[in-house]
Amino acid sequence: MPALAEIIAVLERSYPPRLAESWDAVGLVCGDPAEDVARVLFCVDPVEETLAEAEEIGAQLIVAHHPLLLRGVHGVPADTAKGSLVHRMIRGGIALYCAHTNADSADPGVSDALAEAIGLVVDRPLDPQEPGGATGIGRIGHLPAAEPFAQFVQRVADALPVTVPGVLGAGDEDRPIRTVAVSGGAGDSYLAKATAEGVDAYVTADLRHHPAGEHLAAAGTVPALVGLTHWASEWPWCGQASALVGAAFAGTVEAHVSTRCTDPWTIRATTQ
Repeated sequence: MPALAEIIAVLERSYPPRLAESWDAVGLVCGDPAEDVARVLFCVDPVEETLAEAEEIGAQLIVAHHPLLLRGVHGVPADTAKGSLVHRMIRGGIALYCAHTNADSADPGVSDALAEAIGLVVDRPLDPQEPGGATGIGRIGHLPAAEPFAQFVQRVADALPVTVPGVLGAGDEDRPIRTVAVSGGAGDSYLAKATAEGVDAYVTADLRHHPAGEHLAAAGTVPALVGLTHWASEWPWCGQASALVGAAFAGTVEAHVSTRCTDPWTIRATTQ
């Protein structure tokens, strides 16, 4: 079995920490780099549900997209929500490693996984880290053939895990869609960038009311919008990262993708 440090080395070759934003907190949160690892669980959120899943399958490592301790803390007492997770992982011999904005910007990264899931051929980053570069936030791609917007929204819904809020579309249902921008996670700050790139549709999560409304009301032709939940937009990355580790340590490490939906919205009521 490989040591935890060997698995981290594989992850950091694909998702270099130098690509992370300055405000981010990526890397090893807890765990002994010298300890052996036989099973790894890949997930979006390091929360009670995914920790329970790791315990159930006997994993020695959780690889999460979202950081557990994004903001500075003075301690992790066991009577706090996050502190209790840290204590539980340490007692259970489970390490936690987080790859966040470094996985967002990597090539391939989070948005490549989202693009692949919905059947896009990736052309370039939406917001490259440097002109002409392959790394950066979001991706621009194209479909093999144009299809009506309503059909495209259904394509996205069919490709991603089910959530209570579902998938929303804003635009003319008959509009032909061929070129598409995607951004895993909260992406309304890239609305202007997607518009400037002249794509037919933009797929992202956490679209807020006012930015979306102002975008759609702008003069000229703007991309139609497809709104996802944050968790669903980033979940395809778990399969991408799992495949990396599975291939690097074939026959010695079991790489599992979490099946627990950690989207916070669990009830949908309809109005009369």
